Amino acid sequence: MPENEITHVHYMLISLLHNVTVASASFGWLIAQLIKLLGVAIREKKFDTNFMTRLGGMPSSHASTSAACAMSIGLREGFDSSVFGVALGLVAWVMIDAQGVRREAGAQARRLNQISEEILRKQGTPTEKLVESLGHTRMEVVVGLMLGIAVAYLTHQVFPA
Repeated sequence: MPENEITHVHYMLISLLHNVTVASASFGWLIAQLIKLLGVAIREKKFDTNFMTRLGGMPSSHASTSAACAMSIGLREGFDSSVFGVALGLVAWVMIDAQGVRREAGAQARRLNQISEEILRKQGTPTEKLVESLGHTRMEVVVGLMLGIAVAYLTHQVFPA
């Protein structure tokens, strides 16, 4: 790779690391996942780090991540900017998807797992279980939304643009 391309890639990586909006969204996801991880550890009395990559649970990391990103954009570009309007639309889409489509897919997975267990009992054929925890309740989504807004606000206080 020629030296000027390395310099350009280096500049892009440094810019990305200093982007307060990327930091806000990343912190929104990380904090939501840590809250879920701690909740499961307390409830089940075991520490399962695999839970960091699972879907579902309180709070919604999808809502938290997208809300933190949108709030950061609003704080940087203005809440009357076009880019904030787009970000807000994406937050709404993520929230609707999390509590609608993905929740229904989880319900279907539960039913398919029940059917598979019945077949296993009758025929002795092993089946692989589908993931059931895919979506969120409205409360999980709302808490994720509020968490994301708070995380972005605090991130902007600590790392002003």
